Amino acid sequence: MGKYLEVSKTYMKTQLVWRADVIFNMIFTITKILFACLLWGLVFQNKEMVGQFTFHGMLSYYIISSFLSQLEMSDGISSEIHDRIRNGTFSKYMVIPVGIEKYFMAMELGIVSFYIIFDFIAAVIWIFVFQIRFVFAEEAWLIICAVIMTILGMIFMVQLNFFLGVLTLKYQGIGTFLMIKNNLAALVTGGIVPLALFPEIIVRIMQVLPFYYVTYLPAMLLTGMCKNEAITGIAVIAGWCLIMQFSIHVVWKKYLRKYDGVGI
Repeated sequence: MGKYLEVSKTYMKTQLVWRADVIFNMIFTITKILFACLLWGLVFQNKEMVGQFTFHGMLSYYIISSFLSQLEMSDGISSEIHDRIRNGTFSKYMVIPVGIEKYFMAMELGIVSFYIIFDFIAAVIWIFVFQIRFVFAEEAWLIICAVIMTILGMIFMVQLNFFLGVLTLKYQGIGTFLMIKNNLAALVTGGIVPLALFPEIIVRIMQVLPFYYVTYLPAMLLTGMCKNEAITGIAVIAGWCLIMQFSIHVVWKKYLRKYDGVGI
């Protein structure tokens, strides 16, 4: 455990070098919230409710979902693995005395731990700037469920990006897989439009996909909605984590022998 903690601490310190990334990350969070304020301000102009949401409830949802989505920073894992396998330097991870997948999870933890402070500050600032009557869950058990689901969702995304990166052992490129993943995630995580506004049949289909439980459902729980999905949501995303872990094991064992790395 100690060696993975050191990996996390190293990557946390590394973020200090890329100060511009911190600034842009905060700007992206602010931009998304600003867009939501302008868009939903027009929609709610002559309405008190849209679906399950009041105006301030909708903005609260966007603030929380923006905060959660900015914490999910594992996209670079698949690109890192792909590039290193293609240029023969993936051996770097094979010679260090750590589990490769656990190494990337520790790396993600270090990066997220650094950015979480700045994302939180950006969210709080905009609550005061727009004078939002922030809507937040009152039940402690609901908050705990949302936190557990968020952690499992982030673990799943690390697993998924690791899995897609490892597919490079089999395929020349993984661009198509990444495109499908990114498009699905953009829609089903509810970052564009809350899924509660979709027809019920569409929502039920999306509930089968793991992305539903990465950002959207935790954000809804933290605003006090979808309470009946809290326990089942944890079970579903935990199940997806197990499925993904099994898939990683199978692909890694089957295709690693194809890797002919050179150098470190």
